[in-house]
Amino acid sequence: MAVRTIVTWPDPVLREPTRPIESANLSEDEDVRALYRDLVDTMYAYSGVGIAAIQIGDLRQMFVIEAAAVGGSESDDPLAFINPEISWQSDEKERADEGCLSFPGVFVPIERSTRARVRALNLAGESFELEGEGLLARAFQHELDHLTGRLVVDFVGPLKQKMIRRKLKRDAA
Repeated sequence: MAVRTIVTWPDPVLREPTRPIESANLSEDEDVRALYRDLVDTMYAYSGVGIAAIQIGDLRQMFVIEAAAVGGSESDDPLAFINPEISWQSDEKERADEGCLSFPGVFVPIERSTRARVRALNLAGESFELEGEGLLARAFQHELDHLTGRLVVDFVGPLKQKMIRRKLKRDAA
């Protein structure tokens, strides 16, 4: 529908509390479908694997993840996660560099569970649960962090935060 501007750090909207999507009939809620299309268009325009609604300034609890990352084919539509929550995470962890559309050109080493399970609603309003490992588990945790105001910059110390702030400011100029 439309490519939206990505909200970049340190914009305070990234720390705003998000709210659940409450719809009497989610499968026919055109406003939710429009948000989904905007998220997909924006994710593709910025070459992302996933994107949370808050990253385009919308405080509703939704994110999308590229279909190929969730076990679908590249021709499938990205999967919508509405009102998501992590229902399980493995104790096994892995540290890897993580990028974020709200931090263009920045990569931060983050330790995350190697497997995670998410419970959410799809666009039809049906509840589902999906388990992932590797990149998918990392994407679940990363996008859910956005919905709680937690950002990649929270995983580094004050000096690294200052360096990231300077880089983003310089790149924006």
